[in-house]
Amino acid sequence: MASEEELFASIDALLEEEPQLPPPAERARLREAAGITQARLAQALQLKSTQSIKNWENGRSEPTGSRLLAYQRLLNGWAVKYPAPGTAAAVPAAPAPAAPPQPEVPETFTGPAAPEPQAETATPVQAPAAPERPARPAARPTSTSRRPAAKKAAAPALDPNFPHGPLAVLDGDGSAYGVGGIVLDCPATTVVELVEWTLRESGLGAAKLHRYGKDADPLIVLTAAAAVKFGLPEHLEDRRGLRLPEDHPVVKQVLKAKWQLTQRGFGPWARVYRKAQGRERQCVQLAILPWDALDSRSWPGVSEMEPADVARVLGVYAQRVITPRGSTAVSGLELMTALRPPTRPVRDEETGNWISGINPGSLGTEPMDPAPPEGQPEHPAIHRIGWKGGYLHEEAYQWVRSVDTLTDEECLLPYAVGLDLNTAFLAAAARLVVGLSEPEHFVRPKFYPKVPGSWLVDLSHIDLDPRLPSPFTPTGERPTGPAWYQTHTVAYAQELGFNVEILEAYLRKETGAYLDPWHDRLRTAYVDTLADLGVTKDLTDTEFLAAMERHKDVDPAMAAVLAAIKATVKGGIGKLFENPQGKGYKDGEPWPAMMRPTWRPDIRAAVISKARVNMHRKLLNMSRMTGLFPLAVLSDCVVYPSPGSSPLDFLPYAASGKPQPGGFRLGPTPGLAKLEGVQEMLWAIDLMEKGLNPARHIKGGDAVLEDGE
Repeated sequence: MASEEELFASIDALLEEEPQLPPPAERARLREAAGITQARLAQALQLKSTQSIKNWENGRSEPTGSRLLAYQRLLNGWAVKYPAPGTAAAVPAAPAPAAPPQPEVPETFTGPAAPEPQAETATPVQAPAAPERPARPAARPTSTSRRPAAKKAAAPALDPNFPHGPLAVLDGDGSAYGVGGIVLDCPATTVVELVEWTLRESGLGAAKLHRYGKDADPLIVLTAAAAVKFGLPEHLEDRRGLRLPEDHPVVKQVLKAKWQLTQRGFGPWARVYRKAQGRERQCVQLAILPWDALDSRSWPGVSEMEPADVARVLGVYAQRVITPRGSTAVSGLELMTALRPPTRPVRDEETGNWISGINPGSLGTEPMDPAPPEGQPEHPAIHRIGWKGGYLHEEAYQWVRSVDTLTDEECLLPYAVGLDLNTAFLAAAARLVVGLSEPEHFVRPKFYPKVPGSWLVDLSHIDLDPRLPSPFTPTGERPTGPAWYQTHTVAYAQELGFNVEILEAYLRKETGAYLDPWHDRLRTAYVDTLADLGVTKDLTDTEFLAAMERHKDVDPAMAAVLAAIKATVKGGIGKLFENPQGKGYKDGEPWPAMMRPTWRPDIRAAVISKARVNMHRKLLNMSRMTGLFPLAVLSDCVVYPSPGSSPLDFLPYAASGKPQPGGFRLGPTPGLAKLEGVQEMLWAIDLMEKGLNPARHIKGGDAVLEDGE
């Protein structure tokens, strides 16, 4: 049998005989259908700029040589997946994200690392219209519309392997509500029958997000009525373990039928599985609504919705993010792995067989011990050596300005206005180069701002304006001596013009933009969902503020999707550094979270460090452009004194009416700002005098801001 290389060589030879490309307009359509930007395509084809792609897509020029063949193969593949309107539908498949160039750390640190890749965006995906709840279950899939839409939403393309979508919400009468308004009859009366029906007859599931990944297991969501029907209790008595006891009849029934449960048992998110047979997985995810499977903080109002509406919310989330695998935090972490699978097939040079190998750019399959300053005292590797050298403390801002620094002019301003940065952690994850290999220790190395790692340096000599928080500590207080910092924090000190002398460092030579595909998918999901709620990029700042004020009332289902996306960002980053849990834990013992390859406190620190530095840079630029200084900062929320009740009253604008670059700007994309809340200035001063943070309460109703939202 011919090898893969021989087959590709034969195909390339055929292509070389008579290269044929589709018309220029079709080339652009195919690229946009695949969700690939011109910048990303130019990078994949190793072009110096996107201008060549633009020329190819408008007919000004044509590719030649090896690029012609590569471009032709790509377009042909896209043509199969994304046929032109009027042709037979094909199965869409997510393209494998191109691996960005990796800056490497030389053995002797003789030069800086390579620059980070440019940003990219994906094609928006429109949300399916809200389905109408049928009066009775249908014998076959049906689709209806609840309300007339301003523009007809595009129905999600169906994979022939999963014709009924990724999930279904099962009610007590046997009606299984899926995406796009379909309703299936489910005859199951036990959990075992439900699992077998799901795998054999339901047509549920979702295609993998990466060529080396795995298809998503089908998700069945049980309403309270369905849970009772299958013999499940209305509430879980074990509130700590969140699982049924092992002697519960349903658990015994599942095990008796030779099905298995994961270590977390039968809880709000239960996985029922058997060992895979060949490539065919046998696993079903169950989510129990009456057991709070959908936390109201992440999925506001969803548990009280009708089953068809629950299916719509979860269906849009599955389409734009991932089929839920648990909490939004768990789903955020699973999305990282789904987009950067740890392994890929590689050929064994000795035997010629295909074996499993590490996928470049991924975190691999094995957990990695942190550098001593990157972990915590409880970690076995750190506990064993008795580390006393201090720890990395990169956290989000919690800073309140001293009232002694307030001027009379500031105190006389009538309002305190809060600005909130959209998904600040997600914005910080963009083009973020992180370490992929084991940390290595260096003494007094030269500082390289593009090399990810932890650096021991004394920044206490840096004296900044006391009306601004220090960029080097979460409290905003000036450092008091040498401390460990992540690369972005030290690089910012250098950016401000200060000399940095490194005492020690733990650095990683193998690097990559691991979070890039995660960022791109969540960014697109966030922007598209806001657009479904009437908040689009083309709005003026005045229109944007008005749209944000009413966006949650436009469509509660899509508002819930938006909240879940934001919770996925925050939770996914938080899961990178999950602490041991349980009263019986003893220092030095391993705990489940640290056994994951995705337990990476250094990556979490990098995201938070970059987010905090981004915030300080805006605060500093605002002070230079407007003379305004903040009253308080809490993570991604900042409160300013203002002459009016709108951000428009103090944000800097050029004479042309455009926002001044470098400061805070209003808009719907990650990293831009929105109005968080408005209160009287005297209210803010009163909180500051009590040592309380106005940013935590500026929204009103004692709202507590979600860090990194």
